[in-house]
Amino acid sequence: MDFTVIAHAVEVDHGIKRLSMRFIKRYAAPERARLSVDLCQQISQALDGLGLMTLPRRLPTSETEYVFVVKKASPLGEALAIAGAVAMMEKMGTPVLPTLFERFPEAERYLT
Repeated sequence: MDFTVIAHAVEVDHGIKRLSMRFIKRYAAPERARLSVDLCQQISQALDGLGLMTLPRRLPTSETEYVFVVKKASPLGEALAIAGAVAMMEKMGTPVLPTLFERFPEAERYLT
């Protein structure tokens, strides 16, 4: 998996880039016919190694969906990391913000 093109694209666009899963798959495993959950986890780990994160945190297996790739060492990346930690604490039953998912219903889907 060579994601240097994606890393450079994120850098050029000031730390965030919206990409299709089809585009990401082209660099991850062009020989594969489909995206699997396992491949998506490998992609996430490879991007993490380059200092990048995705939103949603769990990559979709559909090639027609789009995700945001964000540089971790940026203000937006740090905000997403904090929001993800808060969402995970909420999911584990330790609410930091009592009505987080009621006020922001899409947050649970994207951050956990």
